[in-house]
Amino acid sequence: MIDRLDRLKSLIKTFPDKPGVYLMHDFSGKVIYVGKAKSLRKRVSSYFRHSGFASPRLRKLVESIEDISTVRTETEAEALIVESRLIKKIMPFFNVDLKMNERYPYVQVTDEAFPRLVVTLRKGEGTHIGPFISAGELRHLLRLVERYFPLRICKYDLTKTRLKRPCIRHSLGKCLAPCSNLCSKSRYNDVLDDVILLLRGQTLDVTTRLRKRMDQAAVNMDFEEAARLRDTLRALWRFSRQKVSATLSSDLDEDTWQVLSRLQELLGLATVPWRIDGFDISHSSGHETYGVVVVFEQGISNPSLYRRFAIREVQGIDDFRSMRETVLRRYQRCLKGESPLPQLILIDGGPEQLRFAELALAELGLSIPMISLAKRDELIFRQGSDEPIALDRNDPVLRLLQRIRDESHRYAITTHRSKRQERLKRSALEDIPGIGKHRAASLLARFGSVQRISALTEEELSQVSGIGPKHAKNILKHLGGENND
Repeated sequence: MIDRLDRLKSLIKTFPDKPGVYLMHDFSGKVIYVGKAKSLRKRVSSYFRHSGFASPRLRKLVESIEDISTVRTETEAEALIVESRLIKKIMPFFNVDLKMNERYPYVQVTDEAFPRLVVTLRKGEGTHIGPFISAGELRHLLRLVERYFPLRICKYDLTKTRLKRPCIRHSLGKCLAPCSNLCSKSRYNDVLDDVILLLRGQTLDVTTRLRKRMDQAAVNMDFEEAARLRDTLRALWRFSRQKVSATLSSDLDEDTWQVLSRLQELLGLATVPWRIDGFDISHSSGHETYGVVVVFEQGISNPSLYRRFAIREVQGIDDFRSMRETVLRRYQRCLKGESPLPQLILIDGGPEQLRFAELALAELGLSIPMISLAKRDELIFRQGSDEPIALDRNDPVLRLLQRIRDESHRYAITTHRSKRQERLKRSALEDIPGIGKHRAASLLARFGSVQRISALTEEELSQVSGIGPKHAKNILKHLGGENND
């Protein structure tokens, strides 16, 4: 007994003072308990500081331990995810809390004509999102939903009951009042879709939808609705800056677990690559160059964590140095605490792109596993190896890497196009002498596009507050309107 404890205590001293998951094995090598820790060394050593455990279950566990293995993660939240998946996969004897997913809450979207949101610990009817890592963070998220996405909370059966007058929540702007026919099913479902995307961590998709509605409201001169949507977008921006934990995605099935585990084995990684960053570059003949990073967590894209960088240091066509700058600026931000570091980096390109990305990590003193994926032959290039890995085109590992690479390429192209359109749209008005940002914004809010403004007559344009005949003539001259003779 003494030899066993001494051996285990010596083993624990070698554990890192970092987040991770620990697996306790019995004499046959079977995993009997899985736990997570903010510090592996401190947490595991706490089991062996004394022998007088109040819990017979805990005492029996410690008496049964013959060996302990660990899995390192970058953050405590990732340790929680790994712990959850391992418990479901292995079902250790001494784990009881996570087996039925009863530790963390879900949000249920009820199966009704006008669905409600219900926080629950068990899955029932309807759609379920979660489980959520922190109940406190979930409450914060639901307060945001209540204020800016006014769904109903009453339990009326709206297929049978309708009210003549809505409750006070409608007057406070916290309910759309479908109970009184003040909201169509289509309008309600639009708001519900926004909420579901938000709960799933797809903040970028939500903001894109809201911006389109805000622009349309401005075109329709519904300035009250446009202002409400603007306030919602600002609230979402503040919320996303607080880095609230994402849900434990229920989409991570056994197949995904196996793919990630095989990727770890194939590349010889120290941990399962729960978070993978994918990089790409896009430009137009060397002009308006942008570098982007996309983030995949548990094999699933998380657009709320995507980032883009306007290239500043590189002139002309130079994808290699543009990649170095993008990777450098990305992980400078990570080191300042903006985002956690990934377990794997994927570069869109061949060995040269990989080499320049490695230079960026070296400048920062970081050591993160990194690979690149070339498009034509789909070869995987690794650090420190001249021999690429060639996988079968149907290999699930290759398909995962292709998804990440293609998503980074899509986001790079989309970013370049949208930024170019923004510049053209902005400069067409703001570059006109005497107009400036304020007048340009007012004109676009009122008429919707530069094209519509250029189609106006000088008299129509001069009627706009703050424009007048002089500015109207100048605007139409620059836009090629009626006075551009």
